[in-house]
Amino acid sequence: MRELLSACFGRKVEAGGFRRRSEHSFPVMDFFFFTLSMLKEEDGRKMSARDLTLSRSAAMQQTPGTNVQRVQRNIDPSQHPFERAREYTRALNAVKMERIFASPFIAQLGNGHVDGVYSMAKDPISLERFASGSGDGVVKIWDLTTRDEIWHVQAHENIVKGMCWTSDRKLLSCASDKTVKLFDPYNTPAESTPLATYLGQGAFTSVSHHETHPSFAASSSVISIYDLSRPSSTPSETLSWPTSTDTITSIAFNRTETSILGSTATDRSIVMYDLRTSSPVSKVILTLASNAISWNPMEAFNFAVANEDHNIYIFDMRKMDRALNVLKDHVAAVMDVEFSPTGEELVSASYDRTIRLWNRDKGHSRDVYHTKRMQRVFSAKFTPDNNYVLSGSDDGNIRLWRANASSRGGIKSAKERQKLQYDEALKRRYAHMPEIRRIKRHRHLPKAIKKAGEIKGEEIKALKRREENVRKNSKVVKPRRSEREKMVLTTEK
Repeated sequence: MRELLSACFGRKVEAGGFRRRSEHSFPVMDFFFFTLSMLKEEDGRKMSARDLTLSRSAAMQQTPGTNVQRVQRNIDPSQHPFERAREYTRALNAVKMERIFASPFIAQLGNGHVDGVYSMAKDPISLERFASGSGDGVVKIWDLTTRDEIWHVQAHENIVKGMCWTSDRKLLSCASDKTVKLFDPYNTPAESTPLATYLGQGAFTSVSHHETHPSFAASSSVISIYDLSRPSSTPSETLSWPTSTDTITSIAFNRTETSILGSTATDRSIVMYDLRTSSPVSKVILTLASNAISWNPMEAFNFAVANEDHNIYIFDMRKMDRALNVLKDHVAAVMDVEFSPTGEELVSASYDRTIRLWNRDKGHSRDVYHTKRMQRVFSAKFTPDNNYVLSGSDDGNIRLWRANASSRGGIKSAKERQKLQYDEALKRRYAHMPEIRRIKRHRHLPKAIKKAGEIKGEEIKALKRREENVRKNSKVVKPRRSEREKMVLTTEK
């Protein structure tokens, strides 16, 4: 009789008893009661329905919280000769659907600014608040959930060059009027007077707040360190390279090694300072000047700079005679760069009217965003949750983009999440296939940018050909310099 039950249900039935797990496990319970008497006679003892057990593996159990029944599959590769062909077709369909649903632009924030947006700052402990500064000296605070302006002030007389939030959620802004002003957007009304004003010797170009200490740095021809806990409006100390007098264009405190401060200047230099010794540590000079610097939040020693030669360079501050990676795709000067909160990606803003997203380990951008009305882009930032990107351009608008162009918000079911993860795994597995690679990399670009890219490619080929001919026909054959070393002219300590 046990053999009959096993044949009917595909499972081994034992005489140790039967325990009913749920109402849906065995819908034909009457059959068991019908055969109970036969089992009694076979075992020669008295049995009840509680004594019957049905053994089954854990793999056959239904997943909690779902109504999807498990399907028996034979995973023997010999039974699936067309497995790779089916997976390739699914990967091809997945990458096509990704491009179909790619819609990165979400909206612009409010009515924007009257003048161009040249500086932006995100509140590191809030997903809602975002600050922007324009060329007419106006500072605005935005609510990213409603995309509306919630606070504004005429902070300066001319262009706002730099902004940052303090650890107690106050806002610092600097401008060409030789002042740095401290505001409290959370607790003061719009058009309120600043809490404090700090003076400098020249026009300020950038500002950065210390990660743990109540102090900040502002750059002009020198770097001035101000202590927020002191009532004085003058700097507590100044930093500079002994032989440098050029304007410092951008500065940034390291978020992990908080005493380290990085800077870029118009003399094409990148300088590292240590606040513990109040002195510069190292210096590297590139072929062209850099416009912005950003530290990797997950790797304390790595940073990226946006350069005038259309490229982004990633360096290790311990060995700056060679770049870790060179990111090439822009066709004009890169004005801003920032690492994502995960440290795996970067966003850049360029003078060619585009913003690009990069993987830190790849040499070319994974995506490029542009609109017909967007002009020169001077600033780009990731949101703290790593899901969105904000850009500020010369047309006065702040635009909100998806960090992943084909992603969508909202609650997803377990089945939908599983399908998306499966598609991503397939796209990674077959990324080397020519058709999948072509579809994934293809982007529609404005005619001017596409033409500029073609001209730039021809110029680079001609330069490489010329350098190779000179190298071959010279008396002393010099070794070729790699792309990661070409831009470095000299290093100093």
